[in-house]
Amino acid sequence: MKKELSVKSVVAIGIGSAIFVILGRFASIPTGIPNTSIETTYPFLALFAAIFGPLVGLATGLIGHTLKDFISYGSPWWSWVLCSGLIGFLFGLIGKKLRIEEGIFNKENIIFFNFFQIIANFFTWNLVAPTLDILVYSEPSNKVFLQGIISSVSNSLAVGILGTLLLKAYANSRVKKGSLHKD
Repeated sequence: MKKELSVKSVVAIGIGSAIFVILGRFASIPTGIPNTSIETTYPFLALFAAIFGPLVGLATGLIGHTLKDFISYGSPWWSWVLCSGLIGFLFGLIGKKLRIEEGIFNKENIIFFNFFQIIANFFTWNLVAPTLDILVYSEPSNKVFLQGIISSVSNSLAVGILGTLLLKAYANSRVKKGSLHKD
């Protein structure tokens, strides 16, 4: 079985990374906790990963966050860059269980998506990100775990609201199976 990325996937990664940078740079809302914002990047990343899969989600999160950090701070904060890739990958795995390409994103799908995106966000931002901050950057644990809690809650809410709306809009734009509509 061939495991190479298709041209479509590579283009998706490029476009997705650019959108991630733009949203991260211009559509983030500071929380008052240092270096912690309410992000619109992650609802978009959830949509992109659900459409194009876990590898595109991973690459988009990694590249987009790296570029955003370079532009914003002059260098990337690698622990959180890795976590953006991880959350993109997890969103892609969740998305594989959805049927948005078939035009289906009903109440059960919404509950499924949100249940697992909350688990993915809490795992990534409450456990992985603070642990990497402590191990890689010797950051104080009370600071990074507070940042992780704020990030997991705000990202879960943002993905739960905006991500659900984006996925619903995308599913509604697809032609449903058995429809008489032809492209």
